[in-house]
Amino acid sequence: MVRVARFRRFLEEGKTALLERLFTSAEREYAFSKRDPAPHLAARFAAKESFSKALGTGFRDGLSWKEIEVVHDPLGKPELVLTGRAAEILGERGFSSLQLSLSHDGEYATAVVVAEKER
Repeated sequence: MVRVARFRRFLEEGKTALLERLFTSAEREYAFSKRDPAPHLAARFAAKESFSKALGTGFRDGLSWKEIEVVHDPLGKPELVLTGRAAEILGERGFSSLQLSLSHDGEYATAVVVAEKER
């Protein structure tokens, strides 16, 4: 869960370098296509945090924010696309698939990531 006001403040203060460090260009483009980008940025940040916790690693072992990207399928369902170390750690931990849920309402954005192993 993330406070949307945090990302609204980043936008107001012009923290472009921070946003470029946290989000891929496609994620920023998506958020900035919305009337209010702050909830969309906050939800993506929450998704990246949730992913790191589902792995059980947090942001260590070389994990980078931009190696975890939130995209949408043609019907709008959010999904995670992993590259680099994020994809490697997922495989090392034996996870075969990820499920992502995003939500934002008012001053909060939330995300839940479920990492599944094949049986």
